[in-house]
Amino acid sequence: MSGLKPITVNTPTADEAHIYAEDDASIYLSMFGGDGVSTNGQSCKATVLSNNKVRIADGIICVGGHFARIPYGDYIDCEIDSGQSEKKRNDIIVARFESTGTGGIDTYTCEVKKGTAGSTATDPEIVQEDLYKAGKVRELPLYRVKIEGLSITAVEQLFTLRKTNEELEKELESLNSKIKNFNTDKTLWSGSVINENVELSDSIYNFRWIYIETEDGIASPILIRKDKNKYLTGYGYASNSNTIVTVTIKLTINTATNINILSYYADHKFNSGHPNLAAKRVTAIYGVPTYS
Repeated sequence: MSGLKPITVNTPTADEAHIYAEDDASIYLSMFGGDGVSTNGQSCKATVLSNNKVRIADGIICVGGHFARIPYGDYIDCEIDSGQSEKKRNDIIVARFESTGTGGIDTYTCEVKKGTAGSTATDPEIVQEDLYKAGKVRELPLYRVKIEGLSITAVEQLFTLRKTNEELEKELESLNSKIKNFNTDKTLWSGSVINENVELSDSIYNFRWIYIETEDGIASPILIRKDKNKYLTGYGYASNSNTIVTVTIKLTINTATNINILSYYADHKFNSGHPNLAAKRVTAIYGVPTYS
């Protein structure tokens, strides 16, 4: 064992070449994240040409950090053996990398692994040795070709699409924007009403939570579901040393932008009755945007 192996270094021109494909592959694997197909080009899209042929379009493939590509405008036609009457079979189209060992001879091919025909279809065995740990054969399943009788009935994608850095940056930017919106509520309505309908400035279904403000303050938030239109909340407080106020709020969604709010309250006075039975004024409705 030689310990640390320099890769991105210059050596004297007379020295023997010491950087191999597996050295580069180890770096690419750490960057690409694993086996898969890049989103560049047609991403190895499959098209059934006949019951004996599936065409794989251009794309970039990674198997254990080793890259191959079908150039733009080019393709690979995969030959599928004919099926058998009243039997089912699964064939797997794979990208296969094989090496004779460190610094040896490598091969990289696209092949069809034929399954066994029977009353039920099962996938043929896939070889997936760890190339980073000196494995010599690794296959990346690209598509499952389902055959029933003499016909191809389906071609199912099996590989992971690996997004480009640019695509990931855009997704991250979008996610950050949603998080920002999630932490910012919106005033949907403000005014002063007692037991009335109010018109909202936006669809209530664009918000995961809403909360209602009355003349006393803000009530507990309400979780909004698209399949429900009636909600309850409320609060209570001590108005003085011997009186408790209980407020109940009922919200009914008439339309996405029109809701009805009932806000009744009762005073509970110790050693007495209920001196006040009325309704509280609603002064505002706020929404917290959905996060998806």
